[in-house]
Amino acid sequence: MIYPEPVARLIDALTRLPGIGPKTAQRLAFFILKRPADEAQALAGAIVAARTQVVTCSRCHNLTDTDPCRLCSDESRDRTMLCVVQEPRDVAAMERTREYRGLYHVLHGAISPLDGVGPDDLRVRELVARLHDGSVSEVILATNPNVEGEATALYLARLIRSVTPAVRVTRIARGLPVGGDLEYADEVTLSKALEGRREL
Repeated sequence: MIYPEPVARLIDALTRLPGIGPKTAQRLAFFILKRPADEAQALAGAIVAARTQVVTCSRCHNLTDTDPCRLCSDESRDRTMLCVVQEPRDVAAMERTREYRGLYHVLHGAISPLDGVGPDDLRVRELVARLHDGSVSEVILATNPNVEGEATALYLARLIRSVTPAVRVTRIARGLPVGGDLEYADEVTLSKALEGRREL
């Protein structure tokens, strides 16, 4: 079926989004066309505003509309702890727990030689610079538990220990999810759960 030019352009634009194939793009396009014009304008306005008003925080490199971001500006947060994450969405995940009250550092990726991503492509230099003032006593490495995340965590642990030996470097625990069953867990997950065991 041949669509009018504006519809075809909308479908093409939507297929460029991650996880959106041609059929999903068509469904989304026709959903947008069925909605009132003011809703489409509001969606377009939200996209433009997010793209033009959001910057990276000069301290933690999280996404923000103010610099420094609200987390870095919050004087009630524990400035001796620094949680290193891969992406801005990881900060949101950590904040949802309401358990962590320290500061963050966003790398914007992970070391992945196959994809041509090395330490110089991440915010590693900025992380080291933050550790030089001596205010941080613990760095929590909260990279993803996959090959790239593990490689990044090992690299950062070695680097931090060589640059600032007094700083404690920890890694978030890995293992079984709450509500999970042992019989469905893979061997690697079970072995990590055993490694991370603690006294009750």
